[in-house]
Amino acid sequence: MEGRVEKKMKILCLHGFRTSGSFLRKQISKWDPSIFAHFDLEFPDGIFPAGGKSDIEGIFPPPYFEWFQFNKDFTEYTNLEECISYLCEYITNKGPFDGFLGFSQGATLSALLLGYQAQGKVLKEHPPMKLFVSISGSKFRDPSICEVAYKNPIKVKSVHFIGAKDWLKLPSEELATAFHNPLIIRHPQGHTVPRLDEAATEQLRAWTAEMLTQGTSAASDKKVELKNGEANVEDEKKKTEAACNIQSPEGATEMKMDKREVEIVEAAQA
Repeated sequence: MEGRVEKKMKILCLHGFRTSGSFLRKQISKWDPSIFAHFDLEFPDGIFPAGGKSDIEGIFPPPYFEWFQFNKDFTEYTNLEECISYLCEYITNKGPFDGFLGFSQGATLSALLLGYQAQGKVLKEHPPMKLFVSISGSKFRDPSICEVAYKNPIKVKSVHFIGAKDWLKLPSEELATAFHNPLIIRHPQGHTVPRLDEAATEQLRAWTAEMLTQGTSAASDKKVELKNGEANVEDEKKKTEAACNIQSPEGATEMKMDKREVEIVEAAQA
């Protein structure tokens, strides 16, 4: 019985494009350590070396990695299947894991895996994932992926950090619509792992505490959402917004790079 209480939930943390697991660990370290005190967090590196300049060069030491590559419109992907296979093998061999935490490309990829698992496409022998922390995530745009991954609301407890100045703000909101009863925590910053004020810290701490106590009933969901003062994404919106009609995600346009560099520098120095 004691061993059961002591056992920590395990979260796989996937970093952003052309950064590293170590950098995401540093980004998350700005949060109050009590939030994830009873979780084991793993921060693997992407399987491909960065294929171009990293926004964190000169800010955080190399090497830098990417999970897969994509075209300008984020409608075609290179090495995505290889990446999915690698992560499924990693999860099977080093798990079981209870969920994901991801930033940008890492959050986008995590949501895909959750949707695929829910539809029986991957991780069929692995226990269903229970939780997801998304920071600046988005959906894939390829209709063949959307039709499977986001076919039904993903019934994984999720929290979505959405920045007022994030160029992925709308895609992040669209990703939240793919989940059942998502909790949204808004912040005034841009495309970064945000510093959390006292209210946001309490929101996330309450959410993780609920996960630890396995409070997953519908009534419990409503209490937590009201307490945190953030409305759910409306069912209406799920029906009316096009599932795949989103803005280009991370790295999709060169024009965004200057802004991203400033935001990532801010994250690294926090």
